[in-house]
Amino acid sequence: MIVLPAIDLRAGRCVRLRQGRPAEETVYDADPAQAARRWVEQGAAWLHVVNLDGAFAAVDQETAGALPLNLQRLAEIRRAVPGTPIQFGGGVRSLAAMALALELGATRVVIGTAAVHRPELLSEAVRRFGAERVVAGIDAREGRVATHGWRQASDVTAEELGMAVRRRGVRRAVYTDISRDGMLRGVAVDETAALARATGLRVIASGGVASPDDVRRLVPHAADGVEGVIVGQALYTGAVSLPELLRLAGTQAA
Repeated sequence: MIVLPAIDLRAGRCVRLRQGRPAEETVYDADPAQAARRWVEQGAAWLHVVNLDGAFAAVDQETAGALPLNLQRLAEIRRAVPGTPIQFGGGVRSLAAMALALELGATRVVIGTAAVHRPELLSEAVRRFGAERVVAGIDAREGRVATHGWRQASDVTAEELGMAVRRRGVRRAVYTDISRDGMLRGVAVDETAALARATGLRVIASGGVASPDDVRRLVPHAADGVEGVIVGQALYTGAVSLPELLRLAGTQAA
């Protein structure tokens, strides 16, 4: 199982939010590239980078003229850890935005809001970039998918969206339980495993990791299709250590 340290970018800095709320922000590092180097030095095989400003924006950022600061940070992270694959998301709502993220150093790109409101984009992205480059972001609160930086609720369930993106050729999803994100309340093990079983997607759990036991509980569900877990707040607060999580996940720390 893969453990992906999260690097959430807001105004160019590495931050953590509580349940995605911009008003509840803690800045952990003014230099995200430094955070990336730290996690890779501790053994991370993947990084999960999120452009929070892009997620909250009403328009695609690649149309905004000068390269947005968080996308500059993505390029800096790539240069800092050239051999480490990066999963990138946040505000990717067009093929142009996805192409730019890949050009700047992303290995694969998470599409969330557009997966609900422009599902044809997923099919187009799979055709143009390949299924291994495309990840569906399934963000849910009380079982219902939320979009636009988690501010807008929908009537679509996580399982319904998972089945829909699977039909579009997507093979992998990040599942976030919004109520747990940044709260250190424990990961949604049962819901994550159920989504993987119901859809046939390879699912990466996100939100709520609070202790090594969360990873320990996820590992048996690799057989269901749970292939990884994203860890943010618990790493930055020191509640867990990355080498220990990698050991529990069966990924030896470097």
